[in-house]
Order: sequence, then structure tokens, then C-alpha cells
Amino acid sequence: MRPTPVLAALAIAAAAPVSAAPTLTIPPSTAFALRIVDLHNRVRSAAGVGPIAWDPALAAAADQWAAELARTGRWGHSPNAMRPGQGENLWMGTRGAFSLDQMVGSWAGEGRWFAPGRFPNVARTGDWTQVGHYTQMIWRGTSRVGCELRSSRSNDYLVCRYSPPGNVVGVMVP
Repeated sequence: MRPTPVLAALAIAAAAPVSAAPTLTIPPSTAFALRIVDLHNRVRSAAGVGPIAWDPALAAAADQWAAELARTGRWGHSPNAMRPGQGENLWMGTRGAFSLDQMVGSWAGEGRWFAPGRFPNVARTGDWTQVGHYTQMIWRGTSRVGCELRSSRSNDYLVCRYSPPGNVVGVMVP
């Protein structure tokens, strides 16, 4: 059976904390940053939206939450107070089973359910949470992204932060 990623927009029961699990850091690199930006900008270009740039401060903020997720085994978005002025996309999957392209691609894949409109009325299914990662990626007002990838013994956690944040109620997308 092929492992599947868990997406933050889905209703997911919190996993039990992993006690004494080592948190591994995948060091930030120029190649990592360039790949993240390229993957985002391809999706943005296809949606007719301008490019975004890498932001090391956003990456540092994303790293703090990715480390927390990997350390505790909990799942969910960071509290809004931890990320003022920042949007957030989360991804979790079996450690080492997915490439960065697949991780970000899972968010981009939500585009198949996207319908242009005023947020949150942007999903052909009527459920904006099925397209929330995608809409953050293509949000016209977002100009910067920073991400980090952390691992526990069993899972990889990708956290991306965006500024200015997307998914603002009442705003047209894209």
C-alpha cells in the first residue's frame, strides 16, 4: 500500500505524541529555497498570478512550527497569534516516502476543485477547505514565501508561511 500525505485542510484526529522521538532538521539550502519558489511560481503562472520570492524570515517562522510538529507528533495549524500577517500551508506524510515536488504538488493538485470566486466561495464542491492550500499558493496579494521541512522518526512535516496572507474572506480569487 502506498503511503499518503495528510493535508491540513482535512478534518484529522490528532496523533498521539511521539515520546522521545528525535527531531531531524533538514538544513535550509539554496536548492531547497529555489525549488519551493519554482514550484509555487509555476502554479501561480498557470493561474495568471505574478511570482513570489523567498523570505528567510518566513522560513525561520515556518521552521519553528515544523520543529514543534515533528517533536510532538501533533497535527494542525499554528495559533494565529504565532503568525500575525502570515498565511500557512501544512503537509505531513511518511518519512522519506515523498519528494518535495510531491509535497507541494499535493497542494497544487487541489486546483482541480477550484472555482474562481470570492473567498470562501471558491470550490466546485462547496467546501473551501478542499482548495485552501491551492488558493493560498495562488493568492494575488501574496508576494513572499518561506518554508521548512522537519522529520520525526516516522513522518516528514513541511510548513510554508506566506506574506501577505491569503484566504481572506470576501476577496476575489485569483
